Amino acid sequence: MNDMNTLTKENLRIVYMGTPDFAVESLRCLVEGGYNVVGVVTGPDKAVGRHGSVLQPTPVKQYAVEHGLRILQPEKLKDETFVEELRSLQADLQIVVAFRMLPEVVWAMPRLGTFNLHASLLPQYRGAAPINWAVINGDAETGVTTFFLKHEIDTGAVIRQVRVPISETDCVGDVHDRLMLLGGRVVCETVDAIIDGTAEATPQEQMITEELRPAPKIFKDTCRIEWGRPTKRVYDFIRGLSPYPAAWTSLVNPDGTEMVLKIYEATVVPVRNGDISYGTIETDGKHYIYVYTADGALSLQTLQLAGKKRMAVEDFLRGFRLVEGSKML
Repeated sequence: MNDMNTLTKENLRIVYMGTPDFAVESLRCLVEGGYNVVGVVTGPDKAVGRHGSVLQPTPVKQYAVEHGLRILQPEKLKDETFVEELRSLQADLQIVVAFRMLPEVVWAMPRLGTFNLHASLLPQYRGAAPINWAVINGDAETGVTTFFLKHEIDTGAVIRQVRVPISETDCVGDVHDRLMLLGGRVVCETVDAIIDGTAEATPQEQMITEELRPAPKIFKDTCRIEWGRPTKRVYDFIRGLSPYPAAWTSLVNPDGTEMVLKIYEATVVPVRNGDISYGTIETDGKHYIYVYTADGALSLQTLQLAGKKRMAVEDFLRGFRLVEGSKML
């Protein structure tokens, strides 16, 4: 094992854990920054294709393969074979970015602990979808936080935190990419602080100044638009789910037939609702579709009919005629 007094980024043994694109940037920063990544833990390959005949590696695995890194892909994190293989890497430190919840036998293994990069200003937005919920709730800022893992998810002592503004036109994809790039830098800064002994960890309990908002996992039902809400809330909801997993609504025709419509982009229309009921559609059939909310309306800009391609509203109207009396529900 390394002597604490002689730690450098070249001899500190790091095991990195992550799966999606968001986690690739931090791994890239570590590798290109000359840090000693002795192993990468990522999810199993996924079966894709019509018959599930093709196995697709995770984005983190793809990067790790390209750079000749040792890769572990456990099905279960408590599996004895995996735990022993992980222990054999003799990591001084483990770093987790967009991975699964770890059992104690894993996160407590390294002598310097395990830290996680979380895409929010903890203790706000603990949970699986922090970027989505910050935009859905109309927040003006978010950020990234590194913290040491402990039993309760996303509750460990904070090492480093950096704030980022959210503009009123940002969709979650914009914020995701901004935080992904920032996260790579902050992960390396956190490792540097641990190496030189300046990593002061602040308990999250000392950081709570307002009611905590959660960031639970988002499911299909979560993404349904409620047109009866105020315009700003509906607008933020749409951009908080764009481009993925995308907000959706039911387009209901006067004969009772309905179809699913995903909404990726909308703008606020400066009109008064008056007595028009929410979900009412107004269109010229060529250039615009307005949908009324509780106190105004939104102009749909980019949308997608089930089974069709995502398209601009003008292209949508060229190939689809909205029936008079149709509503969004």
